[in-house]
Amino acid sequence: MKVRTLYTLLLLAISYGLFAQGGHIKIFGNVRDADDQPMDFVTVHIKGTVNGAWTDEKGYYSLSVAPGDSITVVFSCLGYTKTERVIPRATQDMRINVQMSYSTVDLAAVTVTADRRNTTQMETIDANRVKILPDPSGGSIESIVVTYAGVSSNNELSSQYSVRGGSFDENIVYVNGLEVYRPLLIRSGEQEGLSFINPSMTQNVQFSAGGFEARYGDKMSSVLDITYKQPTELEGSVTGSFLGASAYVGNSMGKFTQVTGIRYKTNRSLLGTMDTDAEYDPKFIDFQTYITYKPTTKLEINFLGNISSNNYTYIPKSRNTSFGTMDNPRTFRVSFAGNERDKFQTLYGALNVKYQLNERHEIGFQASAFNSREEESYDISGSYWLNDAASDDSENSIGFLTDANYHEHARNKLLANVAHIGIVGISHIAAAHTVKWGASVQFEQISDKISEWEKRDSSGYSLPQTGQEVSMIANLFSDNKLESRRFAGYLQDVFKFRTEQGLFTLVGGVRGSYWTYNKELIVSPRVSLGFIPNANQQLTFRLASGLYYQPPFYKELRVEVVDDNGNTVVALNDGLKSQRSLHFIAGGDYAFNRIGRNFKFTTEIYYKKLDQLNPYTVDNVKIRYYGENVAKGYIAGIDMKFFGEFVPDADSWLSLSLMKAEQTINNTTKAPIPNSHLYNLSLYFQDYFPGYKRVMLNLKGVLAGGLPVTAPRKRYEDGYRRTPPYRRIDIGLTYQLAGGDNALMDSGFLRHFKNIWLGVDVFNLLDIKNTGSYYWITDVFNQQYAVPNYLTGRQFNLRITADF
Repeated sequence: MKVRTLYTLLLLAISYGLFAQGGHIKIFGNVRDADDQPMDFVTVHIKGTVNGAWTDEKGYYSLSVAPGDSITVVFSCLGYTKTERVIPRATQDMRINVQMSYSTVDLAAVTVTADRRNTTQMETIDANRVKILPDPSGGSIESIVVTYAGVSSNNELSSQYSVRGGSFDENIVYVNGLEVYRPLLIRSGEQEGLSFINPSMTQNVQFSAGGFEARYGDKMSSVLDITYKQPTELEGSVTGSFLGASAYVGNSMGKFTQVTGIRYKTNRSLLGTMDTDAEYDPKFIDFQTYITYKPTTKLEINFLGNISSNNYTYIPKSRNTSFGTMDNPRTFRVSFAGNERDKFQTLYGALNVKYQLNERHEIGFQASAFNSREEESYDISGSYWLNDAASDDSENSIGFLTDANYHEHARNKLLANVAHIGIVGISHIAAAHTVKWGASVQFEQISDKISEWEKRDSSGYSLPQTGQEVSMIANLFSDNKLESRRFAGYLQDVFKFRTEQGLFTLVGGVRGSYWTYNKELIVSPRVSLGFIPNANQQLTFRLASGLYYQPPFYKELRVEVVDDNGNTVVALNDGLKSQRSLHFIAGGDYAFNRIGRNFKFTTEIYYKKLDQLNPYTVDNVKIRYYGENVAKGYIAGIDMKFFGEFVPDADSWLSLSLMKAEQTINNTTKAPIPNSHLYNLSLYFQDYFPGYKRVMLNLKGVLAGGLPVTAPRKRYEDGYRRTPPYRRIDIGLTYQLAGGDNALMDSGFLRHFKNIWLGVDVFNLLDIKNTGSYYWITDVFNQQYAVPNYLTGRQFNLRITADF
């Protein structure tokens, strides 16, 4: 009996030891793609078993196995080559890091994107397309963004865009985890210089058209998240065209990496296609450097610096514009005197310090500063005539409508300083949870001085007439200063789990902020759910909802009031509250393969309930707010995108958006929201010569519904009209002179280059006259005429790009 008992205890001890040993054998590691970026949603399993796991957003995985003989670990992800690692004998914990390669061909000039599953509201954009994209703005990430579903732009001279009916100010842009800003005084696309984002320095681009996570700031429409490069070897590029030039160089030296870029833009030739005959002298220069230092494997310090100088000189001479209909044609002629000189100078610096506490926890410190000095100065006078196009220009002609002299004057200055300090953290809890948190304080200091007026004398009568006195038709004065602080914080969790039905990704979080100027506290809960069913992994489903706020910045606070002398002055409304938008989004993807090519169809429907709105009007790209929370409304629509290889080995896509956006102002006036396109159709298409892929064709097309606009200094309560549809096709032809398997690269000077491209672009291929805004004139009978300010016409461009 004693022997049997001892034997039983011995067996139990051995079994327990083996069980304990088996339970402690862990296989873990990281999975990265061919670009050395972490890969999530990679399936990791033991071959021949159901034991498996998914990688998280850091590419980390972990699974436990019983000890034993040889096992095979399999790594698989749609769009990538399956990878296997054999462990001859599993006896102890083991780290296995894997780098997966694309399963499709990556040509030198043709980019085919692997199909990464998207279970969140963020979408990845390929920044390399900018190199061959026909872009009248001179090459920008935003030129690709506007071809995506839900995004629209009605001005090729501007890098600003509207997302699902929102204003330009409702889009937030991050570079390396910190928000970047635009100048505030810009009122036209002609003045607008370079976008902050340097595409040559960009590594990753992510974009969300709504329902984004709590870690992103308080905006109501979209987020664009940019990460700059950390080169592993010497690299660089030089580009030149009729629109300007750019160059960048990056390298790595042990613990130190840097990438530095300089850009110069001049759209003088493009502006020459407009109706106004003028001397245009736009000079836009931008310098950026991004430096990273890793003294240890756990500590990383990086710095981003930017200096931007945008100078715009405009000396108009004359203008001839024909407009109207076949039955009612009009001609508008102007003779000018005077000039406009604008200057926008910005400085930006950002410091990030990241420290890896351990394998699971990371903490970071952030600091940034932004300085903007903006000056707008013009004195332009002129004489204009408006006639029926079928008659002559004399005042005695039966077709004569009106003539006038006018004078516009402005001396506007704005100084803005914004400083930001914050702390962030990431914790990977088990294999399923990724917790992110952050807290920050922001200091704002703004000084604004405005002095502008306009006078008109129509057919010998000054407008407007007030008895015996002659008044300006409009004036505006401001002398305001604002100092304030903003406090913000967020907490969110990304929870990934599997059931028999499939993979779920649940992202939930809350964001809060407080502004000392209007003493407002806002709390913004946000949640999204993604699902990939086991029954059909070609499908992905997404749901998202959240309460999104738009805290006012300086522009939103301005209220125009008339003083005792009849002058319009700007006052600041310290009682203005944040605009609010409640998002409901449902969508999904269907990925499939036909005739050996990859395709994906994406659909999202959305509804945004809006209240506490601060209504605004738009003139070109200038937004003028009411300065009061006097409206409510809604935006509802559907976005569809068909993405794939329309031509073998070349990605293209077609996007269609339909929407209805309406607001009610002061509980009485119903009007469309200013950026409410009823429809928007955009196309990005790539092709190449059969059998000779060195010659590439790239085409970008847009067809968008017109926008509702008001007369200057008028509101929607006074009436509005819609601009004609925006229609435009830009086409580019690119030839790969050297690179890839070209024998030219093996000899002489060309051996120092990776690729050389030559390109020719035709902007506005069909030479369609698109309306950017209107110039409103009034005759002595107080009848108004809206004369369209047409955007750019057809223009040719030559470009060359060399990579080394």
